[in-house]
Amino acid sequence: MNKLDSSLVVTALRKKGFELCEKASQADVILINTCSVRKHAEDRVTSNLGHMKHLKKTRPKIVVAVVGCMAQRVGEDLLEHDAVNIVAGPSHIPQVPEMIMNALPKDVADAATGSKAISVTEKIRQKTDSQVSQELDDFELTYDSDENHIKHQAFVRAMRGCNNFCTYCIVPYVRGPETSRPPQAIIEQIKKLAQNGIQQITLLGQTIDAYHYEAGDKTYRLADLLEMVADIESIKWIHFITSHPGKFDTAIFQAMANNRKVTPYLHIPAQSGSDRILRAMNRGYTAQQYLDLISEARQIVPDVAIASDFIVGFPGETDEDYQATKNLITDAHFKNSFIFKYSPRPGTHATKRLEDNVPAEVKKQRNIELLELQNSIAEEDNKRFKGRTLEVLVEGLSPRPHLNNADTQTLADGSAATDESWQHPQLIARTAHDYIVVFNGPESLAGNFAKVEITDTAALTLFGRLKQS
Repeated sequence: MNKLDSSLVVTALRKKGFELCEKASQADVILINTCSVRKHAEDRVTSNLGHMKHLKKTRPKIVVAVVGCMAQRVGEDLLEHDAVNIVAGPSHIPQVPEMIMNALPKDVADAATGSKAISVTEKIRQKTDSQVSQELDDFELTYDSDENHIKHQAFVRAMRGCNNFCTYCIVPYVRGPETSRPPQAIIEQIKKLAQNGIQQITLLGQTIDAYHYEAGDKTYRLADLLEMVADIESIKWIHFITSHPGKFDTAIFQAMANNRKVTPYLHIPAQSGSDRILRAMNRGYTAQQYLDLISEARQIVPDVAIASDFIVGFPGETDEDYQATKNLITDAHFKNSFIFKYSPRPGTHATKRLEDNVPAEVKKQRNIELLELQNSIAEEDNKRFKGRTLEVLVEGLSPRPHLNNADTQTLADGSAATDESWQHPQLIARTAHDYIVVFNGPESLAGNFAKVEITDTAALTLFGRLKQS
């Protein structure tokens, strides 16, 4: 969500004559898009604002805008920070470019007055005003551009907000109630992106599988939306994230099975394997119901790859609860899992009613152990790809080639590569199942599909050699 919001504001500012800078010290405007899901994310914002305050001593005309979930949560308190000029919540992103223009000082004397402005939602849980929804839709349609995305890939928001009220989660209190965008607006936006060369679309929602839009006698759900996107000829791959296990419409599985454009990848956070903890989290399902859901997914879409999220150290989590989570991970055989230590968030039910009584060292150790368990499962499962040729969508240069030093001069059978592909830079790509693949190839492949023979595997990465067409 934040990546999309940031790209929209960047495009809008470019239309007003701004250019991106490499360093904050070179900027006239510094935009900080924030997340409130974990305390660590907010701590980083506070630290960055300390740097901005110092920077303003030598660059007093810099305008600092803080937007996103932390802006909505903290509001006026954040605006009081010496470094901050603008505060805007997620629903007020369309106002940010004009707020920035109004805040730009004419001279140092003007900067000394400290122009400040705020735009947040006062009653965040009220139904989203139709005018606000229309402004957000118009902003996305106008400024969603291929230039801010990984080449030939784009994020498109299908819905906003969340109604689940998981006891640990602050999202419902900073992004408001669930609101599904009209399918026609989504399709119009995707067609525009497709005309600019976008080939992969990722539909976004806090609980994307809860997509629900009524238009007269017709009710559109996610399966319907996937079919509509698939009808756009130049779109080749369609992802959707993130799904909630308690709301999953199994018609989505059929849409994945029936249309090859809908990629066989699901991100369905389980959060825990303990029924007791799941109840305390207000997740709305049991561990067995979760396992039954992914079992059904694999029956209908046999090659589906499934990823999950887990929280360790939730209040009251015992050794038995933790073992139940380890058992679920072992039974489910996820492609990958994101593991997080429980972080109390202000205003949530868990913070108000439950004692954060799992010691930090226990949380840390459980986090490490679950990552090791998941990695061992993935490392073993990924061996099946060795020797296979996979289609990938190339993202560009590998950001960490020094860490991905598989011997791409060697083929799966142990023989040496006879071409000169290994002399090219290392590229990073993804399969339709969202597996990361690194290989050597010309940088011009970025944004294009390619065939890669897998020569080696690890828990998080497949290593390969470009197959010449």
